[in-house]
Amino acid sequence: MTIKVGIAGAGGIGSNVAANLVRSGIDGLKIIDFDRVERSNLNRQFYFADQIGQFKTEALAENLGRIRPDTQIEVVSTRITAANCRSLFTDCDLVVEGFDRQEDKKMLLELLGTEKIVISACGIAGSDLTAIRTRRLGASFIVGDFTTDAARAPLFAHKVGTIANHMSALILRHRGMIHDLPIC
Repeated sequence: MTIKVGIAGAGGIGSNVAANLVRSGIDGLKIIDFDRVERSNLNRQFYFADQIGQFKTEALAENLGRIRPDTQIEVVSTRITAANCRSLFTDCDLVVEGFDRQEDKKMLLELLGTEKIVISACGIAGSDLTAIRTRRLGASFIVGDFTTDAARAPLFAHKVGTIANHMSALILRHRGMIHDLPIC
């Protein structure tokens, strides 16, 4: 059975979850983001210096294709809004939320959270890994420390990556590829 995972935002969370999924054998991704790769992204996102200025969607698809060329990757370089959110993800089995802004996270969870499994992040800033937890919200899951916001603390690769790894594990669990993940 093929699964198609929607990636809403191709920054630190979205790009790292996508790389994990491709490396784990997930063969269908739909990556949606409007932003371009910036130098400040390189410390925690799956991009390279020679990709600065490219759309994140296109650069990420290129990088993922180098891992597994047979992966089916659809890219859409647009901003996700309340008006287009449902239609953008209609063909996805589940969605990874990788937004920066709380308003966007809320919008995606409210619009898709009753229709699809949404794997979301909350509290990805700072350096402490001990408070990272997974909570269930209906059919969806939220991973993070639930308190440390990027507006109040810097983003570090090790924490962003750890949360992306937890989110990836939830998707693999849903796919039946792993078992027994603790959910708070």
